[in-house]
Amino acid sequence: MHDFFGAIIALRLPWLTFFTIVRPIADIICLILQVTLIGWVPASIWAVYSLSQYKTDQKIKEALGSRQF
Repeated sequence: MHDFFGAIIALRLPWLTFFTIVRPIADIICLILQVTLIGWVPASIWAVYSLSQYKTDQKIKEALGSRQF
């Protein structure tokens, strides 16, 4: 269910997605894109992609964190 709401936020408020995954420079760039009507679509696509990459990175960290050498 959390993935669904994250995707909705990424589509509606793309800059907020970058704020939640702690990427401040991307957040500002995305907000500037979102201000323009034409830039909203690329900002949304970028936010959805970045959110999926962030979740993949978190899963990899969890998997590698449980391994002991």
